[in-house]
Amino acid sequence: MSEVPIRCTGIAVVLLKKVENQYSVLLVKRAKSVLKDVWCYIGGGIEEGEKAWEAAYREVEEETGITNLSLYSANTFDRIYSMEENYIYIAPVFVGFLASDQEVNLNEEHSEYQWLSFQEAIDIVSLPGNDEVLSSIEKHFVKKEAPGYIKVGG
Repeated sequence: MSEVPIRCTGIAVVLLKKVENQYSVLLVKRAKSVLKDVWCYIGGGIEEGEKAWEAAYREVEEETGITNLSLYSANTFDRIYSMEENYIYIAPVFVGFLASDQEVNLNEEHSEYQWLSFQEAIDIVSLPGNDEVLSSIEKHFVKKEAPGYIKVGG
């Protein structure tokens, strides 16, 4: 019997900030060849010796220049099946809360960004499953207060 391996080599981060008492979601448009022109949230690989939450902080800083955020484990996962290599990629998702005046400085991985309502973000994200991740985050982090025990360094 053959198995499809599962690889967890990356993370994803959904960044939120409050604008006029509503939470907005940051989506970025990919500029690189992989998923070019796809709107998504922050994502990236876990480096040697790094914990997933450390990779989340690093990727946010690299891709947006943002260093000041409150980070939580969303306890949900991005999942993608690679047909070419026959494996399942799974990545823990984190939620980062930013100050409302936070500036975004994109690196070369992305061509543009938008702050969107949850519904707009759910409508725009391209990969099937990203919409479910956003819906879960809205339910557990916006409509309710996130529990302290899932805060990174909480």
